[in-house]
Amino acid sequence: MNKQELIASVAEKSGLTKVAAEKAVSSVFASISEQLGAGESVALLGFGTFGTSNRASRSGKNPRTGEALTIPARTVPKFSAGKSLKEVVNAGKGSKATKKK
Repeated sequence: MNKQELIASVAEKSGLTKVAAEKAVSSVFASISEQLGAGESVALLGFGTFGTSNRASRSGKNPRTGEALTIPARTVPKFSAGKSLKEVVNAGKGSKATKKK
């Protein structure tokens, strides 16, 4: 599912227009991004927690030239699924439906 399909699903399930659903989805994404950018976490009960994690600098190799280089430390986003989400995902594990495009 991509963003447009998510917007269509939200519009259908909530009774909103696609324009209103797009504003709602974009607002949720923007709010989560702002909080993560400020170093805060976002906990959605029953769904999961968005947060950040610090990665230390490390040595690596340029795959094209083989030259050794140092990959700088950085902060990356992370997501930890909540118990309810894990249960929903695991309940449908045996019957994986295929989607036709």
